[in-house]
Amino acid sequence: MSSAIVRSTLRTAVRGGARFNPASRRSFSAGASAEEEAREASKWEKITYVGIVACSILAVVNLSKGHPHFEEPPAYPYLHIRNKEFPWGPDGLFEIKEHH
Repeated sequence: MSSAIVRSTLRTAVRGGARFNPASRRSFSAGASAEEEAREASKWEKITYVGIVACSILAVVNLSKGHPHFEEPPAYPYLHIRNKEFPWGPDGLFEIKEHH
């Protein structure tokens, strides 16, 4: 396998090296000029900055509004049924309650 790579490289070197074929150049756009591509990139950069500012303002407005606080729900007897004692005590593992 490596000998085939070496032979191919030697053949290319003997023939005069790799030649650049302008027809094989890959174009990433629809053939626009460099100035047009620069304008397009600048346009999308400005659109991105406007979008960042708009989203930031919307987030500040939404987060600065108050939200309603509701009354504490009634203590329903069926919410904390404990048929067996937990190893860590009578309450749930992450429940913090003051026992009197």
